[in-house]
Amino acid sequence: MEKTALIMAGGRGERFWPRSRKNLPKQFLSLTDDGKTMIQLTVERILPLVSIENVYIATNRQYAALVKEQLPHLPQSNILCEPVGRNTAPCIALGAAHIAKKHGDALMMVLPSDHLIKYNSMFQSVLKESCKLAEERDSLVTIGITPDYAETGYGYIKFKGDVNIGTAFEVERFVEKPNLELAKEYLASDEYLWNSGMFIWKVSTILDKFKQLLPDTYEGLMDIQAAIDTSAEQEVLERIFPDFPSISIDYGIMEKSENIYTIPGNFGWDDVGSWLAIERIKKSNENGNIITGNVLSISTENCIIEGREKLIATIGLEDLVIVDTDDAILISDKTKTADIKKVLETLRICNRDEYL
Repeated sequence: MEKTALIMAGGRGERFWPRSRKNLPKQFLSLTDDGKTMIQLTVERILPLVSIENVYIATNRQYAALVKEQLPHLPQSNILCEPVGRNTAPCIALGAAHIAKKHGDALMMVLPSDHLIKYNSMFQSVLKESCKLAEERDSLVTIGITPDYAETGYGYIKFKGDVNIGTAFEVERFVEKPNLELAKEYLASDEYLWNSGMFIWKVSTILDKFKQLLPDTYEGLMDIQAAIDTSAEQEVLERIFPDFPSISIDYGIMEKSENIYTIPGNFGWDDVGSWLAIERIKKSNENGNIITGNVLSISTENCIIEGREKLIATIGLEDLVIVDTDDAILISDKTKTADIKKVLETLRICNRDEYL
């Protein structure tokens, strides 16, 4: 069966402010030493399995030119622009409609654009097994990540350890982000995986699920699909899509479905959710600092410093995040980086949109 991929690339990446901005969000930035952006790495790692003609990018109109610039070999028609953000379920539905229109029934991989993976060949092996399972059993397959610490920022997947097909396990239930005590229990039980947000299924399977569980969305989707490649396509999309409920694929489909399998992944996955992820991506120096750019550090330990052309000199600092851009500088205690959202909220209240 033909393989396709939908890569979701419409997010703002606000936790990486001030480098990630509304005009250049995280997925279009390079956070690794190879100079490649996150969306470029995402596409590159699946090309052994999926041709570039079968890769679709779901984003918004504001980022369409960025997608084309960073992925010049991607067909223009494969850039799917949502009129408004409506969470992951409508995004995936739109991708499925386009794939079904062009390819009929096909295997569909759904991947975020802003994750990093260390071991590409291991990741590709998991994708191959997921595709085989999705095709043979008409199942919904999700890739879970074997947890190595008690993380409270991820959703979890509880699997049935005694019901497996090869390395895949049947999913018992999806669990929302836990508190620390629950996260520790999940880690100790060996029956939970992190929910990576990566899915594999046949297009016909997921469209049937939309028809069954989100019938209003499905009805509008069929109108959108009928208009694809016609002169009315844009008008129909802009008229119908904004009325879709804003709902995640987890809540709208996965949590209410059966015949779901998960395959544990151990391929060096990181969702790069905040500046602290840099500690997992890049090597630190002898003082525990991770430094980029023109930086002079004296008596400075365990800091993340992202500099540029102008010199940043630090003296006697510890456990800070410092990020320099052309028009803004972030200085944060490592334990307070989640409060970047408060900075952005304040900027909005003060109508200082030029910094967003």
